[in-house]
Amino acid sequence: MQRVGFLSACVLAALAPLLQRPLAPAARADFPGWPRQLDGRVLQPLNMTDAERRFARDFPGRIGTFADGRRHVILRFVTRRTRRLHPAADCYRGLGYQVEPLPSHTDEQGRVWSALRATRGERVLRVREHIHGADGAWSDVSSWYWAALMKRTAGPWWATTVVSVEPGGN
Repeated sequence: MQRVGFLSACVLAALAPLLQRPLAPAARADFPGWPRQLDGRVLQPLNMTDAERRFARDFPGRIGTFADGRRHVILRFVTRRTRRLHPAADCYRGLGYQVEPLPSHTDEQGRVWSALRATRGERVLRVREHIHGADGAWSDVSSWYWAALMKRTAGPWWATTVVSVEPGGN
């Protein structure tokens, strides 16, 4: 679990210089608080690394990292459209992982998630992503961004990334 937390910090740090110039801090007044559970599993907050805190400082919303005993969960509460929300595949490629897209997954609640397998050496991770707001849901960052750009959705939005170690994937 610590490796996954470290990995998310590395991802954020690796991509920070590639992102567009910093945006003004977003209003945080409507933040409803972090959910206590995901998929019926209790979320335990993790301390953010220095790199994660630096990335979150200019993020338009809030970022939280959690563990549920089996998985690492990154939650982002996004208050306006931004290029600072990017696909996990980009992060993992930047960290030297081979990324293999997997078929999208529909969970028990009817949410559609994009999925990928990230492999580096013996380490094999399964990553899934989902974005939703009061006026829509998306399984990938690109379709969410275009919907926000074209004003088909107003936000705020929740972006959820779930990372788990595949069986035999260390």
